[in-house]
Amino acid sequence: MQPFWLAVTNLGRDEVFIIVLALYTWLWNPGGGRTLGVVFAGSYLVNSALKYGLNLPRPFTGDPGLVTDAARATAGGPGLPSGHAQMSATLWAGIAAQMRRPALWTVAILLVALISASRLALGVHFPADVIVGLLLGGIAAIIAGRVALANAGTWRWAVPVVALLIAGFLPAGIPREYGTGLGLFAGFWYARPTFAPPRDLAGRLIVGVVGLLIVFVVFFGLGALPSAVKDIGLVRALRYAVLVVVAVEVVPAALRRWMPRTAVSDGRGRAPAEAVPPR
Repeated sequence: MQPFWLAVTNLGRDEVFIIVLALYTWLWNPGGGRTLGVVFAGSYLVNSALKYGLNLPRPFTGDPGLVTDAARATAGGPGLPSGHAQMSATLWAGIAAQMRRPALWTVAILLVALISASRLALGVHFPADVIVGLLLGGIAAIIAGRVALANAGTWRWAVPVVALLIAGFLPAGIPREYGTGLGLFAGFWYARPTFAPPRDLAGRLIVGVVGLLIVFVVFFGLGALPSAVKDIGLVRALRYAVLVVVAVEVVPAALRRWMPRTAVSDGRGRAPAEAVPPR
């Protein structure tokens, strides 16, 4: 069964989260996607702070031979809380909370349950790690479904600047997750999804394929920087902030034919306002 559980646990990888957040924002709910991105980044930072602050062991910490090399490769950092459980719950339950459709809740619960079970089946987490991760992810999902973020004014600039300043003062050797989370938070808070989703299947396919191609060119391009540079706190934060801005603002601008301009959504999962043609 291990190949099955490895495939399931890989649904909790960063690349999968990027794909799902991008497609959700472009094709279904621009304002809600931006809100979910901010909450996701906050949940990521909470997970990192607790994980490294508590520094609790994993089941195989004392005996690496208890798990396979493939399973151990999916386990980075200390044990509690489970990042896979928390972040998958934040993402999938957050989408379900915003869209408020029973079918989406069914899919979300199934995916989160499978990903969480995979961490136990692979032997890389204790049950308590997964339970705490699910609780934290559930709280984040509730917030994503209820909160409305400020869309204009000083807050648009001030909050990202503070996040990047914090990243700039991170001490050397601190886990790279902090820079990632601060960059995601800054990028999603700053970004403004001033577009409506494509109206037809062809448009959705074009936006999905071309948009993801652009995003991953940027993602892997920035990831190709020298290790001595790219994992510096501020540089890592800027990498992820730029990635988010490219996804939320550059991609829609490049594909304006299929993503017509519209007013900024309130982020509550409501349908976007009537689109207006680009000038």
